[in-house]
Amino acid sequence: MTTSRKKRYQKKIKLSKQNKRTKWAPVWVVFKKLGAGKKAHPSSVTHIKRHWKNTKLKIKPRRQKKKQLG
Repeated sequence: MTTSRKKRYQKKIKLSKQNKRTKWAPVWVVFKKLGAGKKAHPSSVTHIKRHWKNTKLKIKPRRQKKKQLG
């Protein structure tokens, strides 16, 4: 595998890992933690909340060909 292909693949791996951190906790976790009688939003259980618009990842984009050169 060439280095450029490897860099692109590593970027995709990092993005997929960070995508898992954006989701809320499942409903059964809320029941387990707070009890069946409590009403709480699943986002209150998750520790790491990330949104694509607010918190950016420090992953460099790959190099692209300059458009003015054709």
